[in-house]
Amino acid sequence: MEERPETELISIPATPRDSTPEILTPSGQRSPRPQSKEGGKSSTAWTPTSFISPRFLSPIGTPMKKVLVNMKGYLEEVGHLTKLNPQDAWLPITESRNGNAHYAAFHNLNAGVGFQALLLPVAFSFLGWSWGIIALTIAYIWQLYTLWILVQLHEAVPGKRYNRYVELAEAAFGNRLGAWLSLFPTAYLSAGTATALIIVGGETMKLFFEIVCGPLCSSNPLTTVEWYLVFTSLCIVLSQLPNLNSIAGLSLVGAVTAIIYSTMVWVLSVSQPRPPNISYEPLALPTFTSSIFSVFNALGIIAFAFRGHNLVLEIQSTMPSTFKHPAHVPMWKGAKVAYFFIAMCLFPLAIGGFWAYGNLMPSGGILNALFGFHEHDISRSLLATTFLLVVFSCLSSFQIYSMPVFDNFEASYTHRTNRPCSIWVRSGFRVVYGFINFFIGVALPFLSSLAGLLGGLTLPVTFAYPCFMWVLIKKPTKYSFNWYFNWSLGWLGVAFSVAFTIGGIWSIVDNGLKLKFFKPS
Repeated sequence: MEERPETELISIPATPRDSTPEILTPSGQRSPRPQSKEGGKSSTAWTPTSFISPRFLSPIGTPMKKVLVNMKGYLEEVGHLTKLNPQDAWLPITESRNGNAHYAAFHNLNAGVGFQALLLPVAFSFLGWSWGIIALTIAYIWQLYTLWILVQLHEAVPGKRYNRYVELAEAAFGNRLGAWLSLFPTAYLSAGTATALIIVGGETMKLFFEIVCGPLCSSNPLTTVEWYLVFTSLCIVLSQLPNLNSIAGLSLVGAVTAIIYSTMVWVLSVSQPRPPNISYEPLALPTFTSSIFSVFNALGIIAFAFRGHNLVLEIQSTMPSTFKHPAHVPMWKGAKVAYFFIAMCLFPLAIGGFWAYGNLMPSGGILNALFGFHEHDISRSLLATTFLLVVFSCLSSFQIYSMPVFDNFEASYTHRTNRPCSIWVRSGFRVVYGFINFFIGVALPFLSSLAGLLGGLTLPVTFAYPCFMWVLIKKPTKYSFNWYFNWSLGWLGVAFSVAFTIGGIWSIVDNGLKLKFFKPS
């Protein structure tokens, strides 16, 4: 874990992942940029507390100096003045602080609805009606509670803002343990989601081209891997937008397209005649062990459908926050709106998709089923529009899930060089990251299995860690209901994580499941 540098612009040093609070600028919108050292001389800059710095106070008598210094400490303690980490002005997450409730709704909706929803009917094919609906409902309520926890903990300590998930984990568990527990799953979730988006986006672009081109297609069409490359190149171009607030428009596009295509997919599916020999019994597998692991993998797919908590603190950190107007108020307003629409997308898609295809659901998800079973029943223009909306949504989701990784890259660079990334360095990081995910997608093109494994490995980020962090930071009365409730939820989430990870690994290894891709006629 890289440590961020101390600077001469502040009197209180800032540690890298302890907290990265903002200082109140006149606009309250942008972190002030630190001055670089040139010619061996460090430049000075005024801060709201510089007027009571030791240098300014040197002519004043000791009693007056003591009063003013104590007043400074008191104001910082109650949150009127916030200690500054100047490096935040160079990083994509905290470079701009002009976010609002609308931005929060766009970002949360873009992160919460996406390709993972298309796999929910796959999970139902292993769980059946009752357990599928029960698991989906419990997961939704559980993750909504932990979302509220993260929003409240963003400014749990007066005068500090935990702008990144890793920072909050370090504040709760300690620097070393917090980094060890949170850094890998959050990075894995961002990179794994980006890889899965390349798989879905590339395959959907291929289907879109086949529908639009029809019989006029050339004799040598692009392969699936080549479509992955096309999609990755588009993602890299869009990733050149500098910071999280700058992609608010993309998040709006991603949110709108996700709502439209998820609705279109399940409406088109239930409006068509169901395939013959359909059954709603859970898929029968050769052995009891295989059945257990397949159930774990299905539950992991449901858990993965609610990923996005690794972005909550980052989204909230883009908002201005004052003592009277804390950032958690607009953040929670936007999150409530977003998760209302998320529920309106996920539940009908899972239930309607399973009703339409039952145990005939291919492991690629409901989009593959729609194309395979009803390619000739639905107009080509309607199918093409649906697939194009999926591509737009995947392109937008790639940006928001990749932003924390870009932030980590640039934090490491700025710490080593003590200067912001140039446009070429920033572009280089993002190009390399895009192609790394492309190669992973080529090596592991097993979407349903990858989703289950992602859901298992990253489940603590959404369902377990927030509960632990609430107890360790807020310190509810020991042995009270609040104390027992959060500890129980946290350890239950850890146990589920282990089980779902095993199920995801088994699903990748098992050739019978990982090769069950639907081939349209």
